[in-house]
Amino acid sequence: MALPWWQTGVVYQIYPRSFQDSDDDGVGDLAGIIGRLDHLSETLGVDALWLSPFYPSPMADFGYDVADYCDVDPLFGTLEDFDGMVEAAHARGLRVIVDWVPNHSSDQHPWFVESRSSRDNPRRDWYVWRDARSDGSPPNNWLSAFGGPAWTWDEATGQFYLHSFLAQQPDLNWRNPQVEAAMLDTLRFWLDRGVDGFRIDVAHFVGKDPEMRDNPPRTSTEGLFKPMAGYDSQVHLYDKGHPFAHDVFRKVRAVLDGYGGDRFAVGEIHESDWAKWAGYYGAASDELHMPFNFSLLYVPWDAAEIRRRVEALEAALPAGAWPNYVLGNHDEPRIATRFGPERARLAAMLLLTLRGTPTLYYGDEIAMPEVAIPRDLQNDPWALRVPDVPTRDGCRTPMQWAPGDGAGFTTAGVEPWLPFTPDLDTHNVAAQLSDQRSLLQLYRQLLRLRRSEPALHLGGFAARDDAPDGVLAYHRRAGDADFLVVLNLTDDGREATIPSAGAIELSTHLDHAGAAGARVALRPHEGMILRLTPGVGAGPAVP
Repeated sequence: MALPWWQTGVVYQIYPRSFQDSDDDGVGDLAGIIGRLDHLSETLGVDALWLSPFYPSPMADFGYDVADYCDVDPLFGTLEDFDGMVEAAHARGLRVIVDWVPNHSSDQHPWFVESRSSRDNPRRDWYVWRDARSDGSPPNNWLSAFGGPAWTWDEATGQFYLHSFLAQQPDLNWRNPQVEAAMLDTLRFWLDRGVDGFRIDVAHFVGKDPEMRDNPPRTSTEGLFKPMAGYDSQVHLYDKGHPFAHDVFRKVRAVLDGYGGDRFAVGEIHESDWAKWAGYYGAASDELHMPFNFSLLYVPWDAAEIRRRVEALEAALPAGAWPNYVLGNHDEPRIATRFGPERARLAAMLLLTLRGTPTLYYGDEIAMPEVAIPRDLQNDPWALRVPDVPTRDGCRTPMQWAPGDGAGFTTAGVEPWLPFTPDLDTHNVAAQLSDQRSLLQLYRQLLRLRRSEPALHLGGFAARDDAPDGVLAYHRRAGDADFLVVLNLTDDGREATIPSAGAIELSTHLDHAGAAGARVALRPHEGMILRLTPGVGAGPAVP
């Protein structure tokens, strides 16, 4: 039986504002994406694109404040443009995943405009409204992830409303059956237009404690994903992750299962407890197809720690569940900056050879670095509200297609919405396509090899215990095919023992190939994929 596409494929995230500007306003759009789809299908050879929000929005949080769940913001084009993009993607064999933002809408969404108009409006209970405490303070101590209290006072109606993020992003009340029905209908709207799945924004936030108890204070930094300033002062026990969320995801899954073509949902869930994280697959594999696995985003660059986290994931997976990995996205500093430019090649080989579905972030295939954005040019509302939080603008700068003014992203002379990197002349697609040993060429070869070898897209995973210090070594095997991946994560050379005769299939430096001896020499920050002789050496079978 054929596996669903999302188990064997690779997903590529596009931030629409930053991929390709087709109308010379300095902002990317859907028509621009259509013109660049060959980069995904031909140059790289990925299987799906994930499109960050493109809905009508006041852009208080760049589209994650949705004013209409069933339309396209004129900044990006029209519904007809969206339909054309889906058609063009499908013609190239690419699936289309769109962002879905169920926890909150924009405060300018008609639903909230009605909700805040009066206490007796029929849509009042579509959002979370509560009276002040006796002293006039907010109903509880919950905090906004973007700084300050999670409650804003509405003078006109004399109550607080809940917003887990910006005040312009009021939380929807998913315990209201009318909200549930309306939001599930937004899924059907896009499924009917041919989308293949959804990335669910801050998915676990839809589950909140109905008693609205105060969160306890945090006494340890253990388990924190990344520093978030004042938000870290609490253990977020009651404002997200309530079991109610599982009821929501079972209903989402039922909608998806009602359509053909292996429709898919992956949720943004930051949960350090592996058992709780794995629970979002569902007790009967009836919830999310995958909760995003962020465990390697901020992993120390250490072979033993990476192995520990990979094996912890494997151990936590419910029977039949499929793993996934992500190293970059629109909220985190660029790989080339976070891990260091010398490690970008190893990161690519790691991501594309682990067991599970990888998600790539646009621009990482050319090692676009984090751009230092001066404070007066920053747009990120989180960083502007919370000075201790680094801006996310630096990882959202426009894609660099070519050297020179406009970088192929926009017409020369047009100012892009965010600046390009200073090293534009080397970090661009055209330059790296002409360089046979560039990072882009490595991504192309890794993706081609992964696609052609079942062992690398569906085989099992088993780490080797005999790897030298600082080297991560693991097998990927299916049938008679046995691949050994060896990654030297150190600043020094290492020698790795090869368990059987074999050949170097690919190296991160793209300058090693051919027969391998009993030992292979690894340069600093070098990785290799070796094809071993069938039937010899230890490796896992297909699970």
